[in-house]
Amino acid sequence: MQSHCHARLVVLSGLIALGLATPPEALARIKLITLPKRQRVEIQLDHPNVTLVEEERVVPLLKGVNQVDFAWANTAIDKDSIQFRALTDPEHVKVLSVSYPPNENALVWQVSAAESGPAKVRISYIIGQLNKSFEYRATASHDEKTLLLTQYVRLTNLANEEFGDAGLWAGFGEHFLRPIGINETKQVLSAKFAGVPVQKTYTCNPAEFDYLDRGKDQLRVPMHYVLKNDKAHQLGQFPLMPGKARIFQDDGKGGSAFVGEDWGRFTPIDDEMKLYLGLAKDIVVKRTIERRDQKRVGGNLYNYDVVIKYEIENFKDSPAVLDVSESLHHIRNEIRGESNRDVDWELGKETTFADTLDKEKGTFDKVIFHIPLQPRAADGKAEKVIHELHVLIKNEW
Repeated sequence: MQSHCHARLVVLSGLIALGLATPPEALARIKLITLPKRQRVEIQLDHPNVTLVEEERVVPLLKGVNQVDFAWANTAIDKDSIQFRALTDPEHVKVLSVSYPPNENALVWQVSAAESGPAKVRISYIIGQLNKSFEYRATASHDEKTLLLTQYVRLTNLANEEFGDAGLWAGFGEHFLRPIGINETKQVLSAKFAGVPVQKTYTCNPAEFDYLDRGKDQLRVPMHYVLKNDKAHQLGQFPLMPGKARIFQDDGKGGSAFVGEDWGRFTPIDDEMKLYLGLAKDIVVKRTIERRDQKRVGGNLYNYDVVIKYEIENFKDSPAVLDVSESLHHIRNEIRGESNRDVDWELGKETTFADTLDKEKGTFDKVIFHIPLQPRAADGKAEKVIHELHVLIKNEW
């Protein structure tokens, strides 16, 4: 199958010495011969927004000035990105100028050569509609302590161009050689990580996850696998690109059970990726606002003394840790109405789980507490654990 990106060459040397009156560009448009086939193609996928193609060809050049005509009809090449570079004797094979014939997807290089003979050249360009995406498969161990993480690159060629055997590189990991045809999709395993330590978390956050049953004040408790992208956790070689993640768990019988799908966000080195597993049905959290006292502090400024109560039950047959996360902005809006202003607040003395405050992950308007929960009793009953969050929201009007 012929390429739809027709690169062409005309050899015109000694133009001035021959006394040719016709402009070089015009001659180049008349005496065209086909540029030799690609010797090598490299498709670089490391940039998140653009795709770079580099191709190498061996072309016959004559001593003097040569005209190289490159055209790309029906192909989404960015003409401002096209570069020509000689790999053979680059000191004596140079581009003198470039021109763009009107009303055409083409350009003409003037290339000087000190001697006649074949020269290897590299032509590079940014191309559109050569789309890439990333996908993950995460298989947790039966005890959910570690997982096997595999990353795939999916390349979809809608660029109306055939590349033949092309080298693919995602910016990390191995280089791969794959034939890329028109309207084809290729999926390549780009990285594989075994024994990645993983933490299974249970989190309640009314601002982010809302209530499961508002009438009963029962919060949603989503579950996540959390993996940290650093070397201590068998990762950390490169940032993890965003992509769809299919999640499985070892069933303990030699197979794996499908858990669900999530979208893994872009995860820089030393950051965390969270994969959603669904809602926990065996951890029940009831949240109520027990106190919301208003006190005037001067003029039209008021402080709000707020206590939030959590009643927590763990019906699992194993211990767990519940992450209680609260947005102070959300709490302020609950007690006095919507406002986009920053919250001036402090933690009150009646908070019962202050010793579990996560100072590293908390922010100026978010607090996170980690509450250990004991497993249910042998008779199936769960101990009800009660905690309170006390905050003082200051200088509201």
